[in-house]
Amino acid sequence: MSTTKNAITAKNLTKQAPTSPRHRTGGYAILSRMADKARADIAGTIGEYHTDCPLDHMLLDWKGVEYAGVRKALEAGATDDEIAKYLDGNGTKKTAEEIKAWSESVEKSTMHGHPQKGEYFDGECRKLGIDPAKSSVFDWLEADDRASFAK
Repeated sequence: MSTTKNAITAKNLTKQAPTSPRHRTGGYAILSRMADKARADIAGTIGEYHTDCPLDHMLLDWKGVEYAGVRKALEAGATDDEIAKYLDGNGTKKTAEEIKAWSESVEKSTMHGHPQKGEYFDGECRKLGIDPAKSSVFDWLEADDRASFAK
């Protein structure tokens, strides 16, 4: 992690969506979206989004990294690339191949058919006009982002 303090540049999530969870930094899906939300929270511009949430924990738990460490690095001005390096150096060691496979897998994950979350997911997808049986969690999040900022 860089010891130089960088200025924190945060998106205003009341006016624009965070980065797509599909975007990969250092090979990691979710990372840039998680960082956008945390920076916006630090800046007070998070709007309706949440940090340290189940989506963030898909990545954090898989890597065995605590949100608090990522948040501290972001508060110090870490870039997305520096957060990827932080993940590489902390928690459970993963190879580039494992990171790629995990990112590909999580990008396809769905809650459709899930015993506890499926009904909620299906209802939210239908509200957005997407087919829950053909939609991933990422499809749903992107559709929700588009709907939120189409107003």
